[in-house]
Amino acid sequence: MELCFYEDQYKETIEQYQITEDQLRYTGSPIESMALVNADSDRYAILAIEGGELVTYFNLHKNEGVKPYSTNPKAILLRTFSTDFRHLGKGYAKQALKLLPSFVKQYFEDINEIVLAVNLQNEVAQNLYNKTGYVDEGERRMGNKGELIIMSYFL
Repeated sequence: MELCFYEDQYKETIEQYQITEDQLRYTGSPIESMALVNADSDRYAILAIEGGELVTYFNLHKNEGVKPYSTNPKAILLRTFSTDFRHLGKGYAKQALKLLPSFVKQYFEDINEIVLAVNLQNEVAQNLYNKTGYVDEGERRMGNKGELIIMSYFL
């Protein structure tokens, strides 16, 4: 698996990404998020590619994007994280999260913390983040889709 920044060559791949209504209870769709990425120079679309296929998608958001979740000016927010429905249960999300710290160190040298917000009801995602080194330090926020647990991975 490799993580890469979105490029125009992946436009059709993004359009074919399958995400279920159940998944959308906790995250946004890649198509919707691309409009936000295009409007904000601090927001980056990241693709996890396995065997030439897009299997996992997420955004990294610097500066203003991370401020509601962290006071650390050197933090970056992981958001809109999902796995294509056809690839659920294959370990791709876990693999992408394990690759993320080295990706961030390579492309965002000033960053020393990855922050994310996970819905309190989304226990599957909480377990995944715990298994991949994210720490719950007790911070909570209210989001559009319910109470959020703020988790951090320190680089």
